[in-house]
Amino acid sequence: MTSLASDLAGSGTTPDGPADAAEPLESVETAELLGHAPRERRRPALSPSRANDFMQCPLLFRLRVIDKLPEPPSSAAARGTLVHSVLERLYDAPLGERTLAAAQAMLPGEWERLQEAEPRYAELFAGGAGADGGVQAWLDGAGNLLGTYFTLEDPNRLEPAEREMFVETQLEDGPLLRGIVDRLDIAPNGAMRVVDYKTGKSPRPQYQGSALFQMRFYGLVLWRERGEIPKMLQLVYLGDGQVLRAEPQEADLLAVEEQVRTLWSTITQAARTGQWTPRRTPLCGWCAHQAVCPQFGGTPPEIPEGAVELALGIAPGAMAS
Repeated sequence: MTSLASDLAGSGTTPDGPADAAEPLESVETAELLGHAPRERRRPALSPSRANDFMQCPLLFRLRVIDKLPEPPSSAAARGTLVHSVLERLYDAPLGERTLAAAQAMLPGEWERLQEAEPRYAELFAGGAGADGGVQAWLDGAGNLLGTYFTLEDPNRLEPAEREMFVETQLEDGPLLRGIVDRLDIAPNGAMRVVDYKTGKSPRPQYQGSALFQMRFYGLVLWRERGEIPKMLQLVYLGDGQVLRAEPQEADLLAVEEQVRTLWSTITQAARTGQWTPRRTPLCGWCAHQAVCPQFGGTPPEIPEGAVELALGIAPGAMAS
């Protein structure tokens, strides 16, 4: 793996675990469940989440993208999805009615809707004494995150241009990039602000690389699609009430594009050779696939026939022309 991948692989790690541990696994897949993104078969593409997977561990990327092994539902990730859903729907209300009480009142209904979209979420609190109390405490935790949001922004002073916006762009002689932007604000002068909500805590400065990569990735996609560089990239951390802002310059986005091309080249090589090398990091403690990981004495399953080409558009064993 390249030094770039090694450098970024640990950039989302903190002593307490992954910086985005409370976030949904894959925003594009979550958006499909909620009807925000097209569900028809899409061309193979690279998203920020999957890019970070490969930089963290190539085998993890393979198990998620190619093998599509199921992972047990996480209460933290489900809560992240729930809070995202409420913050999206909050802006359906007229100005003046976007209150904390209104947002918190949406939680039970949105939780029911998410369980209908993803039945596995119901397993989180199924059975056992005090299951109902566990759900209520969990919903209260989501309500506290919404409370933090209202200390950072006044939604009655905002009118987003887009919410949960599906974006993608094809790099010339490179991969198709895609993702979901939580919110896009456009000022009267046309300046764009990209906003992403995080329900976890903000990373320490030395671990901000992964977060900045994600936001610059979105900045790159919007630049390529709209012909204008976003004025502001903003990460809103509801776990501790911090906001990380960056004003991208053309050089920043060109650097990210080069990083993405280098990363895609490495992914292509792994796909052609079948070498999805596991990489042990502190994040392994949160991995759902230890049982099939050689680092923990496991053996990865055989890759289903045709799965690599279906997932990545790359034929194993094929050499670049």
